[in-house]
Amino acid sequence: MTTSKRDYYEVLGVARDATPEDLKKAFRKQALQYHPDRNKAADASDKFKEVNEAYQVLSDPQRKAQYDQFGHDGMNGQAGRGFDGFEGFGGFGDIFDSFFGGSTRQAPNRGADLEFQINVSFKEAAFGVPRELELNRMERCEHCDGNRAEPGTDVVECSTCHGEGKVRRTQRTFFGQFQQVTACPTCQGEGQQVKTACTKCSGRGTERKARKIEVQIPPGVEHGTKLLIHGEGESGGKGNRSGDLYVHIGVERDRVFKRRGNDVVMTAEVNMAMAALGGIIDVVTLKDAEDYGSAEIEIKPGTQSGAITRIKGAGISHLNSAGRRGDQLVELKVVTPKNLDDRQTELFQELAESFGLERVSDGSGSGPGLFDRFKDAFRGEDSSS
Repeated sequence: MTTSKRDYYEVLGVARDATPEDLKKAFRKQALQYHPDRNKAADASDKFKEVNEAYQVLSDPQRKAQYDQFGHDGMNGQAGRGFDGFEGFGGFGDIFDSFFGGSTRQAPNRGADLEFQINVSFKEAAFGVPRELELNRMERCEHCDGNRAEPGTDVVECSTCHGEGKVRRTQRTFFGQFQQVTACPTCQGEGQQVKTACTKCSGRGTERKARKIEVQIPPGVEHGTKLLIHGEGESGGKGNRSGDLYVHIGVERDRVFKRRGNDVVMTAEVNMAMAALGGIIDVVTLKDAEDYGSAEIEIKPGTQSGAITRIKGAGISHLNSAGRRGDQLVELKVVTPKNLDDRQTELFQELAESFGLERVSDGSGSGPGLFDRFKDAFRGEDSSS
C-alpha cells in the first residue's frame, strides 16, 4: 500500500505564512535531529530526506508558490531534485549549499540571460502582433564549433581533474564529515584543455554576433508584462544550454480607449434631442491590431448623461485564453447645443414652456440660461431652487 506524502509545512513544523528565516531555523533543527550521523534510528535517514525535500521546495519562491496552489500534484517530480551527487553518507543534495557554501555537484555553464524592451500600440497589445528583435549576443563560434581549439589541433585531457570536469574535497561540519564535488577550476568543468586556442574566438568557444529573431506578442498583454523566451539568450558554449531572453512590454496610450481589466472604456457624445427621443449612433471599436472599426449602438429615450452602454466581446483578448474577449463600455455624454438659429431657439422656448419654465428672452447671461433650465426640467429637478 502506498503512503501519501505529508504536507511540507507539517514536515518542517511551520505555519503556511512562515518567513524564509523561520523555514531555515526549522530545517536546521529537524536536520540536526534526524541526520544519520547523529541519529541511529532505522527511519532517521528517511525522515532526513523528507525534511530536506520539504525545505528545497518551500525555500524556493517559485516552487513554493506552485506547491501552495497545487500541493504535491503540482511538483511534477521536482521535489526530490538534488538528492543525487552527494557523496560520503548516502547522498543528500544541494540543500547544504545554503548553509556551508560551495557546490555538491558540477553545474553546467549555462549562457547568460538577455533582456529586451519593446513598445507596442494599444491595439497591438489587444490583438497580439509579431515583432522582429535585433539582438547582439554571444553565440557558438562557427570556426571551432565551440571546441575552443583551432581546427586540426589537439584537445587534451585536463591535467587537474584528469578528464572528470570536477574535483573533490572533504569538509567537516556539525553534520559530520562529507565530501564536496565542485567544477574543476582549470577547465571550468569541461574535462579538457586546448593546446592551440581558436584564432577567431581566442579559445572562448563563443563569439559576438548580431542576430534577428521574431517573437510573438500574445493578445491581451498589459503594460509591464514580461515575456520569457527560453534558449534565446547568450550561448553557454558547446554542450551547455543557452540562456533565456526576457522581453519587457510597454503599451502606448490610445487616443480613444482606456483599459479596465479586459474591458475597454470610451466616451461618446449624444445631443439632447436624441437623448430625449432615442436613436442610433455609430461608435469606434477595436477592429484589429492595425485599425479601428465601428459599431451601431441604440440610444434609449430618456438617456441621461453618464449612462453606460455595453458592447459584448469588443474588448481586450484574455491573455493565454484564445477566443475570450472583454467588453467595450461606452459612456454617453449628453451635449447641450451652443449655437441655435432663430427657429431652433423658438422651438426650445416652446419646449421649455411645456415643462413649466418661463421664457428666457434677454440672453444677457444673468441668471440661469435656457438650456440650464431645460436640463434641470429634463432631469426632473426644481429649476427655481
